[in-house]
Amino acid sequence: MYAAVLFFVLMCWTATTRADHHQSCRPTNLTGVMSVLSLRNQVKALAPYTYDATNKKLRFRSNSSNPWNATLELDLLVFFEEGILYKIDSKNQSCEKKALQATYHPFALPSNAVYQATLVFGSTSIEGEGIKANIWIIPTPDLKGQSIMSLSMGCIPLSLMHVADDTMLIFSNMDVEQEIKDPDLLAVPSYCQGLAVEETPEGTVYGFMTEFM
Repeated sequence: MYAAVLFFVLMCWTATTRADHHQSCRPTNLTGVMSVLSLRNQVKALAPYTYDATNKKLRFRSNSSNPWNATLELDLLVFFEEGILYKIDSKNQSCEKKALQATYHPFALPSNAVYQATLVFGSTSIEGEGIKANIWIIPTPDLKGQSIMSLSMGCIPLSLMHVADDTMLIFSNMDVEQEIKDPDLLAVPSYCQGLAVEETPEGTVYGFMTEFM
């Protein structure tokens, strides 16, 4: 209920400056750190990531022993264009290979996003103390919810709030650089190659964000 109310308020607030002519931006290659916070202010994951915007590939590695006491330990290699996600266990050199029915993720703006407003976080009157961002609403019917994404004027994802039923996740992007520092991270490990794709239970939809719900 709390998530639904918060989402409704933000919808109404941003709709006041909506401009339908606003064009979406092109995603770029990214290296950075992403945090995932749940509705109850629980740190689900905190991880470095590498995102290849051209080939739509992502590596996300979260360690539950980090200083933030994240609850999830995940090593995910995702090929969004191919609809495949590898869940990697490097310690045991094993993998799960899963099919993605939902390819939506917080590292790029999808084509069905609707522009809502341009806002400044911080101050416009103090030099260097304001961040201008575009706010978008993203329908995610496959995941039974909607999202609010903020992007910098250079198309870098700043944050995303995903709301579905009684679930709310907040993704925050930090220490971002517009390059791929280690391309090898986007290669399938040898012990993951040749695996069969696991079947998704009937009536369910699996996506990258499902791992955090």
